Amino acid sequence: MKRIYLDNAATTPLDPQVLEEMLPLMREQFGNPSSIHGHGRVVRSAIEKARKKVAELLNTSPSEIFFTSGGTEADNTVLTNSVLAKGVTHIITSPLEHHAVLHTAESLEKRGLVKVSLVELDEKGFVNYAHLEELLRNNPNTLISLMHGNNEIANLLDLERVGHLAAEHGALFHSDTVQTMGHYRHDLQHLKTHFIVGAAHKFHGPKGVGFMYLQAGTRIPPFIHGGAQERNMRGGTENVYGIVGLAKALEIAYSEMDEHQRYIKGLKTRMIERLKEAIPDVRFNGDSENVEGSLYTVLNVSFPPSADSEMLLFNLDIEGVSASGGSACSSGSDVGSHVLTALKADPSRPSARFSFSKYNTAEEIDEVVAKLTTIVGAVV
Repeated sequence: MKRIYLDNAATTPLDPQVLEEMLPLMREQFGNPSSIHGHGRVVRSAIEKARKKVAELLNTSPSEIFFTSGGTEADNTVLTNSVLAKGVTHIITSPLEHHAVLHTAESLEKRGLVKVSLVELDEKGFVNYAHLEELLRNNPNTLISLMHGNNEIANLLDLERVGHLAAEHGALFHSDTVQTMGHYRHDLQHLKTHFIVGAAHKFHGPKGVGFMYLQAGTRIPPFIHGGAQERNMRGGTENVYGIVGLAKALEIAYSEMDEHQRYIKGLKTRMIERLKEAIPDVRFNGDSENVEGSLYTVLNVSFPPSADSEMLLFNLDIEGVSASGGSACSSGSDVGSHVLTALKADPSRPSARFSFSKYNTAEEIDEVVAKLTTIVGAVV
């Protein structure tokens, strides 16, 4: 049975062109980039070319790009060291953030280092900007940490609006852009963000490598100590072929972005229409049904109540479909989606997240909807 992969928000297949770019660094160019001899200099040059390419695509300076092991490390670095070194005493975030942000903020608060405020949300999960401004007005020395594109329900944050509010109130602004990096253009000369982060495996690059953008003038100390790598910002020998692969993947993503946006929006639209036709009372969580206005790679679907909500994803897997998600938590002990729980979604309705890439096809969408129709009909 040929499996269908619709979990691209979790990770994406590696682009063959990216692998080709990485192979020389894996096979022949094996020197340590911190070494001053010829073997090391060749590898150091590859890293700096990659940094320059990423900076060029994001319209910023190479001196503001720092490579990490991924988005989680970058988020941890920004939040923790903004508190420890930038005088931040207050963090504003939301209950819908990735746990890399939420758990870090919670840990800092438990240690008595910072106060954390959760901005109010509407019924679809959008930020209440009036409440955000009120929190900023009443709390100096604030870091705002709000993601650009939600990985579960596809809501998009107005980065420009939040950036202007941060500037107006003298706050720092960090945005986890892991889900939107490589899918939208980020002009960092224009955006009023102090920190953003990315992870290569979300845009057809390798796992285990990411980056953080630190705006000039807002430098923070390293989170990982041990060496002078990344201009004293991140100790440890660099993941060289990962870094080179990241830059190549981002370059491909930017060159193909308009075409892929149109293509993937077409897949998402097709799935929405087919589901509405096939399954009575199907619903869509957050803003994910809004193809033009939401993160176009993600669709979060809520199905009619079933005997056991956990069986939906299990049955999809049995049928050869890889998706993710889950229902809202019905009690404090349940393990479910913290995002759907925050939106007060009905815990009796099973939900699934389907996320698309350039490698998916219309035929796959139709096949998945057919399988879902059978599965939902069997368990209702």
